[in-house]
Amino acid sequence: MTAETRAAIPLWLLYEEELDGWRKEQPAAAASWVAAHHFKGEKHRTLLVPDGGGGVAMAVGGLGKRQGGLSLWHAAGFAERLPPGHYRLAHPFTDAEATQLALGFAYGAYRFERYRPARVERAAVLEPPPNADMRFVAAASQALTLARDLINTPASDLGPPELSAAARSLAERRGAQFREWVGDALLTDNFPAIHAVGRASAQAPRLIELRWKPGGSSVSAGGSSRSASGSSPAAAGALPRIALVGKGVCFDSGGLDIKPSSGMALMKKDMGGAAVALALADMLMAAPIRAELTILVPAVENAIGGNAYRPGDVLSTRKGLTVEVGNTDAEGRLVLCDALALADAEQQDLILDFATLTGAARVALGPELPALFGTDERVVAELARAAALEHDPLWPMPLWMGYDDELGSKIADMNNVASSGLAGAIFGALFLKRFVTATPHWLHLDLYAWNPKERPGRGVGAEAHAVRGVYRYLLQRYGTVAS
Repeated sequence: MTAETRAAIPLWLLYEEELDGWRKEQPAAAASWVAAHHFKGEKHRTLLVPDGGGGVAMAVGGLGKRQGGLSLWHAAGFAERLPPGHYRLAHPFTDAEATQLALGFAYGAYRFERYRPARVERAAVLEPPPNADMRFVAAASQALTLARDLINTPASDLGPPELSAAARSLAERRGAQFREWVGDALLTDNFPAIHAVGRASAQAPRLIELRWKPGGSSVSAGGSSRSASGSSPAAAGALPRIALVGKGVCFDSGGLDIKPSSGMALMKKDMGGAAVALALADMLMAAPIRAELTILVPAVENAIGGNAYRPGDVLSTRKGLTVEVGNTDAEGRLVLCDALALADAEQQDLILDFATLTGAARVALGPELPALFGTDERVVAELARAAALEHDPLWPMPLWMGYDDELGSKIADMNNVASSGLAGAIFGALFLKRFVTATPHWLHLDLYAWNPKERPGRGVGAEAHAVRGVYRYLLQRYGTVAS
């Protein structure tokens, strides 16, 4: 135990039903103080108990009613509700609970203060519980901060070039290969849908690529391990390959099918899928996972100009499928389809894409539950279970093929929107599925990337949905290599 830990204020975290028994075990003065302040263990409520000499004997925090297991959300509010200082858990928790509490304090300490002076007050700090997985806490805290900073930054300071710079910085930090295709290079190397969506912006569209494998990269200096045919033969005993694809629409005006001002208000977060993919990659590379990773981020601004793509246009795609544009505001699936086609041609074991894709998913599930689709129901169920245990929930949704024909077009292979105004999240997933034909397992996460209401430790702003849950699942599925 360090001197700082010994000097830290003891912190009792109690469920409502534990309070009476706890008070009976405390000194009379402390028990009376708690009773006099009507502390009942309400969730997120805190109380300091004096020591009689002008100091603090202990702090007490409420966990509310015991239900659903202890999560980081029980502790996130304490970081801002307790006075600044160092605290230590005064009683034992299980390894998993201690880890969640430590992560909750770290999460609740987050501040986005790029555009205003930093606050003088600092968040309360929890000394690392001896049985907590602090390596996970540190990796998750760093990755979640990365994602939240990216999502919170407005498009004036986070366009495609800045998103690319963030990805390059991550690649350098983790020893990954970095490559990008910018502007007309997208047409030269056959990413026409990404180019079409982003070409009207003053900032050139691009496709960002990171490649990594544990113990050093075997890919070429150019950042590509593809053969001339576009595929990579699987060698005997080779590591499994995972592709993470993140929607990087840095701002979405809706294009010529322009959004109303209310619809544009939060469109700086339309690159939330890219932020989640980069944050997840950061954690996986830190682990390190026993797999090769490819991270693909189509980064564009869906802007309006004389060369903007139009409703009724027919776009080519990397897959060779043609797409009639039924709505320029359904641009996320268009940039993702080229990236998915690239990943699918490379014999991946698993492809996951992350996207703030449809308002329909939010209508169905609200802002806290990302919609989860996949081609293998067993894999979907396994991921949902792992995410629930990590208190980072995902909700399985049907990839209902009965609706697939509604993406038809009279002049192209498909339309980017369905004729029906219903089941929008399913149609978005069905569109993307057409571009994943060789990979045995594909998962699509339609997420919100935003917390719309003030809660203890979770202010209005960016939310890095799915990072922790998917991380836990992928480590269970593939394991880690010895560091």
